[in-house]
Formats: sequence, C-alpha cells, structure tokens
Amino acid sequence: MSNLANSKVLECKGLSKSYKQGDIETHVLKDLALSVDKGELLAVVGSSGCGKSTFLHLAGALDTPSSGKVLINDVDIHQLSDKERAKFRNEHIGFIYQFHHLMMEFTAQENVAMPLMIKGGSSKQALAAAKEMLEQVGLSHRIDYRPAQLSGGERQRVAIARALVTKPSLVLADEPTGNLDSDTAEQIYQLIRSLNDSANTSFVIVTHDLALASRMDRQVKLVKGHLVSFADEMPSTEKIDNENNQDNESHV
Repeated sequence: MSNLANSKVLECKGLSKSYKQGDIETHVLKDLALSVDKGELLAVVGSSGCGKSTFLHLAGALDTPSSGKVLINDVDIHQLSDKERAKFRNEHIGFIYQFHHLMMEFTAQENVAMPLMIKGGSSKQALAAAKEMLEQVGLSHRIDYRPAQLSGGERQRVAIARALVTKPSLVLADEPTGNLDSDTAEQIYQLIRSLNDSANTSFVIVTHDLALASRMDRQVKLVKGHLVSFADEMPSTEKIDNENNQDNESHV
C-alpha cells in the first residue's frame, strides 16, 4: 500500500440519488458514506444495476445527488456553478472507462493532450506533456498512431495517460479491464499500481473482476444502495499472485 497522507481526497457524506418516473421513485443510492485517502487504491464491487456507475458519476461531478455532499480536496463540488464544476473536474479528476472513448480522428498524443488544451494551456506544452505521459505508460513508439491502429490494451493505456496528464489527485475508473483479455488486464493493473506508487494518485475502481479488486488497498461493495466492507469475501492477494505466476510459468 502507498504511504497515505492524512488528508482525504474524496469524502461522500449522506450521499443519495433517486429517480422518479410518474408516481414511482427508485432509490439508487441511500445515505452513502465513504472517504478515500490520498494515494489509496479503492475497489467498488457489486452486481449489475446496483448503482456503481451512478456513484462514479456523482463522485466525478457528472451528475447531481438528490441529497448529501461530495467533497474532493475539501471542496463541495456540487455547490459549484456548472462552469466552476467543469473547471474543477478538469483540474482535479481523471476518468478511465471500460471503453476508451478516444477520439478516433486524433493521434494518441493529441488524445492525451486534449484535457490540457481544454484547460487553456498552449498546444506546444500540452503535446510535450502528452508525449511524456505516453512514455510513462510505455507507448513512446505509438504517439503518432490513431486509435484504429492500436490494440485494445494500447488504447486503454492511452486512456489512462489521458486521465493522468493533468496530474489529478483522484482517478475514477469504470471497469478499466472489463474489455481486455487476462494478460492485457494484468498489464493494466501493473500500470495503475506503478502510477499510483510514483504519483501518489488515488484511484477508485469500479469492477466486476474480484481478482482485480482483491489487489486494491481496500474493497467495498454496493448492496441495495449502501456501501459495505467486502474484504472478507475477496480471494486473497497471495492466491491471485500465485495463480498469475503459474500462468506466466506455463507460457515460458
């Protein structure tokens, strides 16, 4: 586990979200409480439709809660104006999705540089930072390639580089390995761990993959709109690592 600072990067207090259709009100999240330390890797698991994506959208200031607060670096993000929230999101939060959502007409370098250009930096500085970030994720030889020319794992690495290029304090990841084969998923995990160690960035990772979740610093489970500890139900990290070593040996 990373050396954690005392400060909380993310705090959710009494967070609730419901949707109403006619006379029917559906409660997706109910009085949810959660805090994430600086540099922590947190896994959020749960069955389909349990509210994991809704939670990420609220934590990432992409949706508004019905009640409760989301604090990122002590800022109540839902008290900001739309313009202030967009600026805060760009500067402090990175997003990684199961499907990379890269812009197909742009190169890897241009895709990674885009958040910095949106932020208002010069194109030259943004492209230089993107190049450096792509080097960190092992894609210095692919900076001029467009997404259609990249493998699935390479596209996801570009997406991770894009999420981290602004040096956010928090990265929210929605099934980051869900669309990848096991070997590529392992590479993505190792990359996330390495970047977490080097930059002390906090990651909140929503995943169905219990093996991936077990290797995070902490695990919680969404059950009927509430978060509960899930550590006792997770496969042990030692068991997962042993299985990975056996798989690697079988390919030698």
